[in-house]
Amino acid sequence: MEAQKESQNYDPKVSEKKWQVYWESNHTYRFDREDTEKEVYSIDTPPPTVSGKMHLGHAFSYSQMDFIARYKRMKGYNVFYPFGTDDNGLPTERLVEKTKNVKSTRMQRSEFIKLCLETLDVIRPGFIQDWKNTGMSCDFTLAYSTINDHCRRISQKSFVELYKKGLEYRKEAPSIWCPECQTAIAQVELEDKELDSAFNHIIFMVGQEKLIIATTRPELLASCTALFVNPEDDRYKKYVGKEAVVPLFNHKVKILADARAAMDKGTGAVMCCTFGDQTDIEWYKAYNLALRISITKDGKMNDLAGQYKDLKLKEAREKIIGDLKTQGLLVDQKPIKHVVNVHERCGTPIEIMNTKQWFVKYLHLKEEFSNAGSELHWYPSHMRSRLENWINGLQWDWCISRQRHFGVPFPVWYCSKCDEIVLADTDSLPVDPTEMKCPEAKCKKCGNSEFTAEKDVMDTWATSSLTPELAGELIKGTKNYDSLYPMDLRPQAHDIITFWLFNTLVKSRLHHKRNPWKNVMISGWALDPSGKKMSKSKGNTIEPQVMIEKYSADALRYWAAGSKLGDDLPFKEKDMMNGKKMITKLWNASRFSIMHLGDFKEDEYELELMDKWVLSKLQKLIKICTETFDSYEYSRARQELEMFFWNVFCDNYLEIVKDRLYNPDKHREGARESGQYALHETLLNILKIAAPVLPYVTEEIYQLHFAKIESKKSIHVSAWPVANETLINEDAEHAGDMIVEIISRVRKFKSDKSLSLNSELAQMVVECKDRDRRLIEPALMDLKAVCKVKDIEFGAAEELNVILS
Repeated sequence: MEAQKESQNYDPKVSEKKWQVYWESNHTYRFDREDTEKEVYSIDTPPPTVSGKMHLGHAFSYSQMDFIARYKRMKGYNVFYPFGTDDNGLPTERLVEKTKNVKSTRMQRSEFIKLCLETLDVIRPGFIQDWKNTGMSCDFTLAYSTINDHCRRISQKSFVELYKKGLEYRKEAPSIWCPECQTAIAQVELEDKELDSAFNHIIFMVGQEKLIIATTRPELLASCTALFVNPEDDRYKKYVGKEAVVPLFNHKVKILADARAAMDKGTGAVMCCTFGDQTDIEWYKAYNLALRISITKDGKMNDLAGQYKDLKLKEAREKIIGDLKTQGLLVDQKPIKHVVNVHERCGTPIEIMNTKQWFVKYLHLKEEFSNAGSELHWYPSHMRSRLENWINGLQWDWCISRQRHFGVPFPVWYCSKCDEIVLADTDSLPVDPTEMKCPEAKCKKCGNSEFTAEKDVMDTWATSSLTPELAGELIKGTKNYDSLYPMDLRPQAHDIITFWLFNTLVKSRLHHKRNPWKNVMISGWALDPSGKKMSKSKGNTIEPQVMIEKYSADALRYWAAGSKLGDDLPFKEKDMMNGKKMITKLWNASRFSIMHLGDFKEDEYELELMDKWVLSKLQKLIKICTETFDSYEYSRARQELEMFFWNVFCDNYLEIVKDRLYNPDKHREGARESGQYALHETLLNILKIAAPVLPYVTEEIYQLHFAKIESKKSIHVSAWPVANETLINEDAEHAGDMIVEIISRVRKFKSDKSLSLNSELAQMVVECKDRDRRLIEPALMDLKAVCKVKDIEFGAAEELNVILS
């Protein structure tokens, strides 16, 4: 494909689309499944959720992982870099309900699933194109969707295997429940939200005495099964073992002593309801308390609530508080702020319901998970503490069943008589038990011949936690399949360490007794210009597609490279403008350089001093950028490259070498060729170091000149620069730095005198140490040409001084 002409201005709108097509048609990023010569570098790419448009946080995080993928490819690795989409969960249901104006609960399951799949088939190609537009170098032929047959088979197989290992169980037990989504959820799906509330001081009668308890949830009075006080609390010792009457509902409950009742919280006396929180569950189990459920699954009061039946929770709370006041049973209300668990998907405060759910058993393995986490190489290292804190705080086994239509079905049937579990045969997977008969003719336990299909579906994380397998099994049977595991890199954002990272670690340990990856790369968040998290509700979101259209994908990637890995980065449009400026300068500097390289032939040349200077600095740049990319410090690599490109190459070297290129007869024989060699080497390596961050413009320039010379189809499969230690020359750098300082002083002198930079000076006297004079003298012709001075003389001085006339 033809690159833009040297004389043209660079047009990213044309170039970026053109190179996307070129890369795809030439399989530039294709993983070689059979080549065992190259070392494999495997990436567990995050599958984005198909729930709308790509947002700026996606562009930020995915660009950063792509910097590393491109770098590794140029380092000679056979990069396994798949691209999947996560489209089997609640976000997809919400998207379909919104766009199609339907409600899943009012549709037949089969009809809603069909509608979801049809909708995904329509929107998925455009959704994936958003990622391609940012310059992602994934192998898009290695594609999966977490709802397709391939992924459902692997997910269901995982379920069957863990069940047979005794690591899964189905039980009617207290479970975290979202009344809005009407499904069980896992602990990992909770968010803390601070809300205004009040401690309501309510009278319970104990015989003729009043016992005052404090609660933030008076609507749960109907579910009260006991009162608890601390055994060390002298105020309440006389009540322990007695019974109290629950106000408004008039049933009696026992008063018990337990150290978990906090003496300094509220009044120190607390009611236990089934269920208000985790402590209620612990008391319920420890004291074999009665089960009193007064809330329905859709967040309303049930028959147990009597006159409050069918009221929503908030309505019931207000009505009960009013009735307590009327009857003189509410003695005080103290406003408080307290942290409430809400469902991270919809923001609804959760309830704890006694429901039958499927769980992965793993609380007994917390120490193993913690040790496994410490074996990973974390970038940045401090992110490991987030995993540690999460593991230490685990209180529930992993609830993996969801009461929804759309998702991966459990491959399970139940005997209608004895509830015996029947699993699908792994060879038949994937299956939907609601659409086929049970594989067993009769129950092996009781002989019954009737079975019921499991209607629940799996939590989306039960499938997404298998991404190493979902991606890897796409090449099962090829020579490089076994080279994938454990994968080299898991890149992801910090907000899903407790979701995706932890659950994938869990599945890998349970199935294979190994870690799923060697390295973990954690990115931060893209924030709005004021430093706040972006959200649609706040109206502060910024669409990456708009920024790409306005500035280019390379400019967007330049912005994403501006923060250290793991740091959050406020979006500033000036960073996009700086990126555009960098791209334009790179194009113009390259166009000038290539114009003078047409007749260049690679050979060994006697190098001029300033060519030695720039090449020495270049080797150090290569070394530091290689080290920083190896440690995932792409922002440092960008910073170092920019300083070299602007300060060394553009502001000084190009100006110094220009006269030799235009007027070779004024210089010694071979001086122009020396300059061409340095120019060729320096520009080529600048382009290669910039390529992971700025893939489009560097490809455009590479194809103008270097592709033919290196016989490579793309800069992105060319070799990463290797520093040549023999070109590092400290004397040349010292001398060159002095010459740059002299040039700077000449420029200032002309500026102060309102002279143009091209105006000629009669004489310049350079005062310096004798050793420095000897180092500088080989570059006198370059110095005269760039400073536009007729004569240069030297004088002795301990410090550099420049006298102009």
